[in-house]
Amino acid sequence: MRATKKTSKINVALFFFSSLLSATTAIAATDLEAQDSFVKARIKNHEKTMDHSAHENQIDKSLDFHGIFYGFLPCKDCNGIKATLSLKQNNNYLLVTQPAKESSREFYEKGKYDWNDEKHTLMLTPTKGGTSIRLYQIENEGTLVQLNEDGSRASHDADQYVLRSSDTVKAREVHIH
Repeated sequence: MRATKKTSKINVALFFFSSLLSATTAIAATDLEAQDSFVKARIKNHEKTMDHSAHENQIDKSLDFHGIFYGFLPCKDCNGIKATLSLKQNNNYLLVTQPAKESSREFYEKGKYDWNDEKHTLMLTPTKGGTSIRLYQIENEGTLVQLNEDGSRASHDADQYVLRSSDTVKAREVHIH
């Protein structure tokens, strides 16, 4: 009988401690959730009253203006020029042009680009000399209009000097007869 009493005492003790351990885990989880919600509320309340303008980094907006633009530009000596302009995030660009002629080769131009917020213009400056600076009017995020060297729009067929973003262009291929 003594052995049975001793075994039952041990079983009761084990049961008691195991129930305490599971309760402690539940309390800890609930306490952690409460602490987490308290911290979130404190941060939210603190951010409303703080002025972050003094220590915010000024971000160069030209870093956000990048992508690939396609177009078919007019040409005096041929049926047109297929143009692909790639604006990279580090203000580098690659312009690939190809006249619409039989077996015509592609021409590549690399350089840096910069943009003017006030005039809404994009300026391409080639790395190799010999070619001039190119200017584009930024109509919106998806459209660039090629400008003359003096920064003015073409007097005739201005709507044909357009490059569109790859997001807005349905088909890139140009069919030439």
